[in-house]
Amino acid sequence: MDNKIPTTIFQTQQFKVVFPKHLNSNGTFFGGEAMQWLDEVAFITATRYTRQRMITVKIGNIHFLKPILPNTILEIIGKVVKTGNVKLFIKVEVFSEDMFSTSREKMMEADFVFASCNDELSPVPLKK
Repeated sequence: MDNKIPTTIFQTQQFKVVFPKHLNSNGTFFGGEAMQWLDEVAFITATRYTRQRMITVKIGNIHFLKPILPNTILEIIGKVVKTGNVKLFIKVEVFSEDMFSTSREKMMEADFVFASCNDELSPVPLKK
């Protein structure tokens, strides 16, 4: 039996619950908290894929498609979509599941760019 992590990991997923402490003054999921969760999943995806030190260099195309309500389970999925010499491009999507039904829909998406770096945080090529 091979206990090694696959070298072809292109996706990471994480589940979180939206509790009252995560809400803004409108009673919906706070956007800043959402961005933190998405960046965390993107970082994990980049690090698992490269096994190198990675830093976020850009977040773009952020779309809040629908308000996220409390008492929902969020599935946050990060996928590697492109690699460059130093940069890694990741798409993160958020799906919401109602806790008390089988309802599920896409709520958010964003694009992340990470760069590989050395211990001094200077850019280095991605390992092939």
